[in-house]
Amino acid sequence: MARFIKGMPITLYERTQTGVDGFNQPIYTETPVVVENVLVGEPSTDDITNDLTMYGKHLAYTLAIPKGDAHDWTDVHVEFWGERFRTYGAPTQGIEDNIPLDWNKKVKVERYGG
Repeated sequence: MARFIKGMPITLYERTQTGVDGFNQPIYTETPVVVENVLVGEPSTDDITNDLTMYGKHLAYTLAIPKGDAHDWTDVHVEFWGERFRTYGAPTQGIEDNIPLDWNKKVKVERYGG
């Protein structure tokens, strides 16, 4: 029996600037969008330690984003497994045609909230 790698749906909260506050800082609204076929990977102990040392972030998971996805994954909230996370750092991307599987971007997430 053949087994195939399959991602899961996650909710990405797209941000749209709706104004500015009294300190001239942007105010955003978030709109939930379901993104299908996202892989959720467990980071290594070295990756967790390095990100904590370099960025002050506690790496919870790494998400593999499907080819062709055009969403902005920089510093946004995501939800999966009933928990809320926040992406950090710029997503890394490979050349779509040179990667044999269905995913060509990676983004790091940290646990958000309680």
